Amino acid sequence: MIRIAVCDDEVHMSDKIKSMVSGFFRRKNMETEILCFSGGRDMLKYGEAADIVFLDIQMPGMDGMETAHRLRRGGFKGYLIFITVLREMVFESFEAAPYDYLVKPIEDSRFERTMERLYQSMQSTDDANLLIRRGYESSIISFDEILFCEIIDRKVYLHLKSSAVIDYYEKIENLERKLDERFFRCHRSYLINLHYLKSYKDRTAYMEGGEEIPVSRLRGKEFSEVILRYMRGNGTWRHS
Repeated sequence: MIRIAVCDDEVHMSDKIKSMVSGFFRRKNMETEILCFSGGRDMLKYGEAADIVFLDIQMPGMDGMETAHRLRRGGFKGYLIFITVLREMVFESFEAAPYDYLVKPIEDSRFERTMERLYQSMQSTDDANLLIRRGYESSIISFDEILFCEIIDRKVYLHLKSSAVIDYYEKIENLERKLDERFFRCHRSYLINLHYLKSYKDRTAYMEGGEEIPVSRLRGKEFSEVILRYMRGNGTWRHS
């Protein structure tokens, strides 16, 4: 499910954006949870957990700029779309790393172009997110949240840092292509996130959280080489 926050002090504008967003994702057969807020303070707690935030720049009290900066400092890594009546305000928004902006009154064609680009981005590995679909339900999972991936009987199980496990149908070969260089397929049934590898010994990868992942004999040498390259390039692999 795609979580979306709409923050605008004009109720009719919030309702319009909610309707447009809901309609767009319905046409993509994707379920959404959309909550509307009239001010930045009310939206902040929910906004950090949202996948997409539509944020009015000019609001009484805490304006959109301050709200956006607080969101980013709080760890929000999703898509931020500013709503504004003044085009010049856009140039002041760059520090908050917005995905796009929409000028009021919002034109249907402009909205559709923005949403189509966003939809394509959501499915791209360039943004370090994984879009998974289970029937009509879709979720966006950050690569940083994934400890390792396991496949059992044609089903992928994503083991997350939060200890949650998400399962869905996918070929591990397809999943491997969607992930980036931090992931390594150490076994025909496992893809691990090297960032959370603590140690490697006797064809066993020891992960944060205590999981022990088998490394196949055929991939053992390559695994050692990949670990060295990853350490040199990132300096983030941690020995136990």
